[in-house]
Amino acid sequence: MARTQPRTPSRPQTYYIEADVAEGLESVSTSEIRTRFDKFVRFFSTIKASKDGAPAEGGGVVLFSFDGDLRDLLKLQTVQALYLLQRYPIPRPKALLGDEHLRNVRAQIAAVRGLHAGNAFKSLRLNAAGSDSAVMMRLKSDLAEAEGLVMSDDEADLLIRVRPTPSIHEDSVGWDVLVRLSPRPLATRAWRVCNFEGALNGAVAHAMVRLTHPNPRDVYLNIACGSGTLLVERLLTGPARHLIGCDIDPTALACARQNATAAGAGSRIALYQANGCALPLASRSINAITADLPFGHLVGSHAENLRIYPLILEEAARVARPRAFFTVITHEVRLMDQLLLADDSPWTIEKVLKVELGGLHPRIFVLQKTG
Repeated sequence: MARTQPRTPSRPQTYYIEADVAEGLESVSTSEIRTRFDKFVRFFSTIKASKDGAPAEGGGVVLFSFDGDLRDLLKLQTVQALYLLQRYPIPRPKALLGDEHLRNVRAQIAAVRGLHAGNAFKSLRLNAAGSDSAVMMRLKSDLAEAEGLVMSDDEADLLIRVRPTPSIHEDSVGWDVLVRLSPRPLATRAWRVCNFEGALNGAVAHAMVRLTHPNPRDVYLNIACGSGTLLVERLLTGPARHLIGCDIDPTALACARQNATAAGAGSRIALYQANGCALPLASRSINAITADLPFGHLVGSHAENLRIYPLILEEAARVARPRAFFTVITHEVRLMDQLLLADDSPWTIEKVLKVELGGLHPRIFVLQKTG
């Protein structure tokens, strides 16, 4: 009887992935990717931004290779969007219209479409410098026809980006094609059934939660919880002993209840109508706090912030246990610096992250209660 030779395991495919993140939170997203996937990832540096649309150093981009199942990447919570990246050693994008390269681009698309249900993609958009040129219009038309999709110049399920290969690479003569891994950006949360003015981006909220060092024993408080974004994101991070949200606005609390219910967490989050300057909580009862404080733009005013910010910091310190973490996002940078650097401040600044949000550049202050 012939001996059966053992099968050699097939080598896993290596994918190259570009992650769009909120600028300033690259380190938080890198930490999440590394924590989730460890040996399956290898990170690369990005380069300075240029007029050709290449990513900036930091610049809201995390670039890495991945040897695992692409579906697992869709679980990332601090990432705005993910793209499958392929570099083509061609001098001009017109070469993408050739049979070999067009088949390779379609293979990229097939890898992405295979991650989702058959009807997930109905429209296609091509995003590139000179997207209205004859070459790009032809490329978009050919791909849309081959894939059976409708062309769109606005939002689309299948988003494809084309750009020159960044010049830092040794094989810099070429063009990159990037295909978004999901029909909508990952930061678009399915549980957000109630929108509220000034609501925090889901991916940024998740990053803030991670910066509190979540623990299953957490008694977690979200001051000025609004529509509940930070509360739901804390729940998605992992278990906690108690989740508490406070807001003075009953309309915001009703919105938060709708979102918590849509996230399957309606009974696990306690909501109170309460002023952040006078919380209905016992002293030293909380060990993780977050707050999206009024910037003084869409919500509140600078004059009002001058009054309430010191009161909120003082009240948060009252309910916080020693060494509790408090993560705050605000545009009132000078005011926060003034309050936190005072000799009698009950908070120690662990780190300050400057982020970019829709043209604004708020700071995330990671604080710890003085022990």
